[in-house]
Amino acid sequence: MIRAIIAAAVIATGATVVFAQGDVIAQRRDVMKSVGGATKDPGGMLKGETAFDLAKVQKALATYQDAAKKMPGLFPDTSKTGGETTAAPKIWDDMAGFKAAFQKFEADAVKASAEIKDEASFKANFPAVLKNCGGCHETYRVKKS
Repeated sequence: MIRAIIAAAVIATGATVVFAQGDVIAQRRDVMKSVGGATKDPGGMLKGETAFDLAKVQKALATYQDAAKKMPGLFPDTSKTGGETTAAPKIWDDMAGFKAAFQKFEADAVKASAEIKDEASFKANFPAVLKNCGGCHETYRVKKS
């Protein structure tokens, strides 16, 4: 009887670790999807496909700031694999650099939020914020085939 209880406890613990790992991977995927979704309208504005809308730009920048705060905490050692993650091993090899990248992303979004008042200031400031995305993805993300 005791062996059965111990075996059940071990299995439950293992299942909890797997669930928690998958959950954090899903959380970071959701945060990144929110960043991608928030970038759609400002991206169209930069390309001249949609009219400038300061409220949408500010909303995107707020989303970036929120994501930059959340993302570094969503990479525990237990989430290196599984859950269809595209997180590169470099994240855990260079956690300080990874966290610094998100701090820069947040700082650039805060700065842009304060400086963007019209279409001209948007076009001058928003691309610098977006450069953070590409730089981080090049270094800390495994490219899908």
